[in-house]
Amino acid sequence: MKGKRAPFLILAGLVIAVQLVTTLTGTEFYLTQLIMAALYSIVVIGLCLLMGYAGQISLGHAGFFAIGGYTAATLTTLNLFPYRATFIVRLLEKSGLILSDTNSWGAEILYLSPWLSLVAALLISGSVAFLIGIPVLRLKGHYLAMATLGFGTIVYRIALGSAIFGEADGISDVPGFPLLGGLIIDGSRSQRVFCYYFVWVLVLGLLTLVSNLVDSRSGRALRAIHGNEEAAEAMGVDTSRLKLYLFVLSALFATIAGVFLTHYNGGLGPSEAGVMKSVRYVAIVAVGGMASLWGTLSAGILLNFLSLRGYFGSLDDAVFGSVLIAVMLFAPQGILRHFRPNRSAEEKAQKKKSEKSQPQTEKEKSHGAP
Repeated sequence: MKGKRAPFLILAGLVIAVQLVTTLTGTEFYLTQLIMAALYSIVVIGLCLLMGYAGQISLGHAGFFAIGGYTAATLTTLNLFPYRATFIVRLLEKSGLILSDTNSWGAEILYLSPWLSLVAALLISGSVAFLIGIPVLRLKGHYLAMATLGFGTIVYRIALGSAIFGEADGISDVPGFPLLGGLIIDGSRSQRVFCYYFVWVLVLGLLTLVSNLVDSRSGRALRAIHGNEEAAEAMGVDTSRLKLYLFVLSALFATIAGVFLTHYNGGLGPSEAGVMKSVRYVAIVAVGGMASLWGTLSAGILLNFLSLRGYFGSLDDAVFGSVLIAVMLFAPQGILRHFRPNRSAEEKAQKKKSEKSQPQTEKEKSHGAP
């Protein structure tokens, strides 16, 4: 149990240490990119679960990220003031699900609560993932990759060509995400430290969820599917159901990241649904190791932070593409493949049992055992 808690405690300590160092050195502006990198890492954590344990590759997770972001942005920027007299709007306003504010011209506006938009985003994204997952997950290998790529392309073109989504300009003036005690998730300087800790608590919570899932009975079934899907099915594992549920869960992770990043940035553009975004996520999972949650998290934070700080310049997409090619050629298991604290106790026990049984087998052979 202590071994499982150690990575979480180390990560929590690093998060606190980084915040203290940036505050003492007057470099808190770095927290902005770390917040965004942490939100992007939520996408790759879900994708790591899908690719590393279920063996299903997806090049459409940028689409689910965009569904979350655009749903939140659309619902929270829609002015409901002209419809204030209607029964539904009055009911939602009394329930606290509609908030009031003033726009740039000082006029009063009414908009849906970001909490309601978060629920709507999760419902829409989960439903879409479920519906397309039923036929798509019947495919394997590059056929599955191309199908998910097609889905991501459809989402990108809809976002780029729809007036309701702002077309190429995207959606701006998205309000912050309100929490208890007057705290809010937005890009203001006064909320920067709070947003930093909130996002990392969210990451740790989702990591705990995934880690427990991996070490559960369902996690063992997922590893069996990755090892040999036909053999797992012959042993009674419902492979179709597990793959579908995991695909939906992975899509919801991307949706959560899209919602909170949209509220933090105050807007969203169609580039978030682009093909290269999905390629980046796959590259990060490959670098960290397909079945290494902590390796994927480390690679995601490092690469996204460097990208957001502009260290790659105009060659940003080229760098991520090159990283993916290099890892596939020279380290297909990931450069951090040996750092996997999330391995189950069953795997370790199996390895120990195998080592102990080897001398006994040799001894039997020396005595002429059949």
